[in-house]
Amino acid sequence: MNTEHMLAEIRDANLGFLMLAQKLIAQDKAEAVDCLGITGASADLLAGLSNAQVMKLASGNTLLQRFRMDDDMVFGLITSHRTPASAGGIGGLLAGRTLAAA
Repeated sequence: MNTEHMLAEIRDANLGFLMLAQKLIAQDKAEAVDCLGITGASADLLAGLSNAQVMKLASGNTLLQRFRMDDDMVFGLITSHRTPASAGGIGGLLAGRTLAAA
């Protein structure tokens, strides 16, 4: 994969992420802030971007999103080979997050 192709892939990923973020923020800002791991001020900023601004922001050579799974426990739950019924797995983690948010 050459450099130009890689940069095009990064731009596509950034554009998709920004469009998804704007859609999530428009539907439910509080849930979007939690889901995206951003502040309310960042959500307001993203929601207010024009199409031209989104395109310009997406065209950078750096990915705008990142994995938030920095914790070994989270990686362990996601990569566990046990069945969800016995381990809880990511479903249990998400269920706990949903209950905590309620």
